[in-house]
Amino acid sequence: MYQPRFYRSWINDHDLVSFSVTSRETDLYIRAASDLETEALSATRKCRSRLEEYISTHPEFLYALAPISVDENAPPIVREMANAAKRVGVGPMAAVAGTIAERVGKELLRFSEEIIVENGGDIFIKTSKERSISIYAGKSRLTGTLAILIQPEDTPLGICTSSGSVGHSLSFGNADAVTVISRSTTLADAAATAIGNLIKSTDDIPVAIDFAQGIQGIRGVSIIKGDQIGLWGKIELVPLKSRNFLLS
Repeated sequence: MYQPRFYRSWINDHDLVSFSVTSRETDLYIRAASDLETEALSATRKCRSRLEEYISTHPEFLYALAPISVDENAPPIVREMANAAKRVGVGPMAAVAGTIAERVGKELLRFSEEIIVENGGDIFIKTSKERSISIYAGKSRLTGTLAILIQPEDTPLGICTSSGSVGHSLSFGNADAVTVISRSTTLADAAATAIGNLIKSTDDIPVAIDFAQGIQGIRGVSIIKGDQIGLWGKIELVPLKSRNFLLS
């Protein structure tokens, strides 16, 4: 089911060119030094075709809610998703949005030194200047008050958010927003889902933080539930002054 990406209209910086690319269920919002819509659409279709071809003969990959094994000859995108899912204990499709964002973003880096690819709130970013990314956490009073500060030397970077109260993505928890930062956008996406699954109430935040600390490869996590927030790792929150980009 399509969910309107209303938060895209909140972006107010003007140093990059913005455009959108849609291919079936994939709906990307991209910012680059120039309009790369043609190149982005080609990269998106390539990602999807390889994934869809595998799923056509291995439907369990689409429906699994726990880690599954894949053929060693499976396409790289399939093996990457399966490996990330195995590391955190979720089904491989939990990583699909972040994986596509990263793969498209890396393709576009051939044409632009700066790239931001947003796929349903999951972001791949390579930037040459400091940027802030606000977190949309539904009805939490923290929505619109804080932003994650991203330094250019830390990019390329994946920044992915899972929510049990916002959007249509499957979550077994009730977190308003779990945001994970990692060099791997695939891992960030899978980890955000796994951590979010643990949050039923604010009392679960410490347990979820402990779980996050055990995931090798993630740099930091933010967990918002109601008016409570838990933080761990290399993640810097600052008061939100302007909406450069938004995670939902």
